[in-house]
Formats: sequence, structure tokens, C-alpha cells
Amino acid sequence: MSEAAVLEVVLITGMSGSGKSVALHALEDAGYYCVDNLPPELLLPFVALERGHGAAKVAIAMDVRSAGSLPLVPQQLSELREQGVTVKPLFLDATTSTLVHRFSETRRKHPLSSGRLNSDPGDQRHALVGAIELERELLADLREQAHVIDTSILRASQLQSYVKLLISAPVSQLTLVFASFAFKRGIPVDADYVFDVRMLPNPHYEPDLRPQTGRDPEVALFLERHEEVRQMRDHIEQFLNHWLDFLARDHRSYVTVAIGCTGGQHRSVYLVEYLSRAFGTRWVTLKRHRELDHP
Repeated sequence: MSEAAVLEVVLITGMSGSGKSVALHALEDAGYYCVDNLPPELLLPFVALERGHGAAKVAIAMDVRSAGSLPLVPQQLSELREQGVTVKPLFLDATTSTLVHRFSETRRKHPLSSGRLNSDPGDQRHALVGAIELERELLADLREQAHVIDTSILRASQLQSYVKLLISAPVSQLTLVFASFAFKRGIPVDADYVFDVRMLPNPHYEPDLRPQTGRDPEVALFLERHEEVRQMRDHIEQFLNHWLDFLARDHRSYVTVAIGCTGGQHRSVYLVEYLSRAFGTRWVTLKRHRELDHP
């Protein structure tokens, strides 16, 4: 096997303020040689240099500061794959309101802001929102080709864990990411499919089950006694079984299936646990429980 065939390149892109530095630190801890803010024009020469040095794992972060040359990146990634390099693109995203809050807290300037000072907070916020939406447009093509991680309500430790989990998955086939969440805390922006299961019987109203989660056998037994829960479970399974082969033939690397209930503790967690087992015999599956992972 040639050196090019074993080199792995993780490309981290995403919105300013979404946590790219945190993700890069996680990869550095995992043994990757990391480079931040590499100009796209240097991507191919840099990878060639690292291959020549016998590198096995490289992580590169790029952002909108290189906006003029970002359109080069999709073709460059295709060239790397043709050379036998394993490429794993990750895109970090967050809601606009979250990004505005983070910039306001840190008093950092957005890289696309005009730089003009204005004492009116309302005008400042309007300008920041405009810069964020422009950034979304400039990064849209990269987002389309990457696995998206929604960092809106993630702590740094959660993001680091998610990144390490994703890069550990093989890239030779489609990877299914099943994620539970609470609707009251917002729909994950990284979801490819969202299923709402709030109409199902809720263990929250059973005093003995309230402190437990969908991972506990007692909660699973309660839910499986209800016909509508079994129907919902089967319908989601049938839907995915029908479409996953089409997605795999479209060269998708990751598909995120988000299942939401009111609190993200019982029903959605149970279904994520069940579906990850059901599909784990054929596909690589990963699990995320947003609310349980969040203290």
C-alpha cells in the first residue's frame, strides 16, 4: 500500500464562532498534525509535503478569511481522493442567534464585518447578523460536501467528544448518526432527517420512570407496550431502509437522523438506542444524546 493510500486528512471548516479551534484541539489530542487557517491555494502542496514526510494523520482548518479562494477546495478534495488520500470534511455550524451571542460575549470582531465603529447597539447587531448571513452564503458549497455538527448548545467537551467519535468511523461506507434532542431547546441544524415523536406516550408522567432515561430497561418496556410507539419505530426503520441505499450510491459519507421529543430524555433516547442497534448490523452507526450529554 502506498503512503498516499494511508494518509488521512480532516478538513475543518464552518462558521466563525462555531468552535473550529476547539475541534482542532481535539484532533491534536488524537494525534493529528494540525494547521489552522491554511490558505486554500496551499492545500495540495501542503498535503504533498506531508505525504513526502510519511505523515499518517493531518487536520487542517480553513475559514471565511480565505473567501476568495474557498471555491477551489471542493475540486482539491476530489483530487486528493483520486490520489488515495482519505478525506474527512467537517463543517461546524450554529444558529445565527447563538453566533451573535458568542461574538457579543467575547467582543470579537467578525472577519466579514466592515470594521466601522458605531455606538448604536442595534446597528451593531444588524451589521453582525448581515456578516453572519453573508458568511453562510460563502461557505454553502463546503457545508454541502461535509458532515455538519451543530454546536449551538454544545459545551467544548461535548464538541471534542463528537469530533473524536466521527473521525474514528471508517469512511469506506455510509455512517449513520442517530441523535436524540429536545424540541424545547431547538432542532439541530445538522440533521438530515428530523422525526417528531412528541405525540407518543410520555414516561415523564410516570413517577417511577421520570428520573430514568430511554436507555433504561423499565422505560423501554413501558414504551414498547404501546402500539403507537412500535408503529413509529417501524415506520422510521422502513423509511431509512428504503432510502439508505440511494444515499450510499450518492456517495454520502454521513447521514444524521435526529429524533426529538419534549425533553430529550425518554422517547427520543429510546428510539435512538433501538435504531442504532437495528441498523448497526449493516451500517456503521454512531449515537448522540444531546440533552443527556449536556449537564
